[in-house]
Amino acid sequence: MATKIVMEALSPTMEEGRLVEWKKNEGDPVAVGDVLAEVETDKAVMELVARAAGTLIKRLVEDGAIVAVASPVGWIGEAGEAAPGDSAAAPATRAQAVARAAEPTATSVPDGPTESQGEASTAPPGGPAPASQTAYVDRAPRGESQPIPEAAPASAGDDTARVKASPVARRMAADKGVDIASVAGTGPEGRIVKRDIEGASSTPAGMAAAPTGAPIGTAFTDIPLSQMRKAIAKRLVQSIGPIPTYYLTAEVDMERAAEARDVLIAQDEKGKFSFNDVVIRAAAAALRQHAWVNAWWMDDRVRQWQDIHIGVAVAVEDGLITPIVRHADRKTLRAIGAEVRDLASRARDKRLNPGEYTGATFTISNLGMFGIDEFTAVINPPEAAILAVGRIEPKPVVINGEVVVRRRMRLTLSCDHRVIDGATGAAFLKTLVGMLENPLALVW
Repeated sequence: MATKIVMEALSPTMEEGRLVEWKKNEGDPVAVGDVLAEVETDKAVMELVARAAGTLIKRLVEDGAIVAVASPVGWIGEAGEAAPGDSAAAPATRAQAVARAAEPTATSVPDGPTESQGEASTAPPGGPAPASQTAYVDRAPRGESQPIPEAAPASAGDDTARVKASPVARRMAADKGVDIASVAGTGPEGRIVKRDIEGASSTPAGMAAAPTGAPIGTAFTDIPLSQMRKAIAKRLVQSIGPIPTYYLTAEVDMERAAEARDVLIAQDEKGKFSFNDVVIRAAAAALRQHAWVNAWWMDDRVRQWQDIHIGVAVAVEDGLITPIVRHADRKTLRAIGAEVRDLASRARDKRLNPGEYTGATFTISNLGMFGIDEFTAVINPPEAAILAVGRIEPKPVVINGEVVVRRRMRLTLSCDHRVIDGATGAAFLKTLVGMLENPLALVW
């Protein structure tokens, strides 16, 4: 008897996915656990694996198709067996999935900011805690809130969808005006990858297809929304309106921290870490002293987390994502630096597992590397706060009655007033500033 292959929920908030590329052809033998296809969610490219053994007797969708979760994409059966005909419902279309996502709901929504897109799960980070442990403290009656699945973007419907290419390569080709069908792939099985597009020349004038939605001669270009960009837009609306947010800004003297960092790196060049890593470590230590900031708003209660998992905003090709440094208060600066570099690299390649970007208890967004002095970040619900970090800049300041030049940095804390009162947020920021200005307060 044939077994239906369905589009699985490969991330906590996935409602639909784009089947990037089939890895098995009709007639190929299939074992349990074999990779059948690659699927792109709003955050990563995941593998759809076989749940039954046999032969792939039918593929119901083509490469590049957008398919709703739980809809059929193919059949596994015995060699020579015919795929069931009318028994399989057609895969839900993207329009149907988007319409469902737009329906009103009374549930609470883990949200994401412009600077950070980490999604929050109502389950404890890293999976459920054993019954003998208390992973969090509830401050009100019991009850659970569930996230609203996010809608996915439009998919290219032209012939280029049949070309074997990674999602990153397709986007690069579109940006450079390269005809992807004319590029020779150097990846597995001739697949076109990022390096192939980097070495390709733009398609000669008149030969490239016009960008989607932009007829020749028009003065604009319509760019289809990626899954990540749609998630950003939807979550911003859900965050800015409902959350009563206020902002606290403080300026930090980073001179001592900079000197300590220089000394430590000089002792071990392989153990390099950035100023952002210093902020992560200091924020984790400060959160240990201020439980109300390391918390979630759960509609009918406030959840104070005993563990400290810090989301770090990382810019990627389609937007932003927040990989998580778990148990940040227990890690050294060098360990945090190495982990952030690894997570950021895999985030840009869309190779993070859902557990690596969901479940943060606090988020940090740093735009200092872009020359930004200060900014306000959008809270990532259900988290109660997010820290915006500006650049470090030499400034003349008065110390002990004398004007001296010191390296200074501005921090802005966005707070959900339903959880964090003004004095509570100010106390946390004061503790954080004190730790950054006196690095011996941290365990290096």
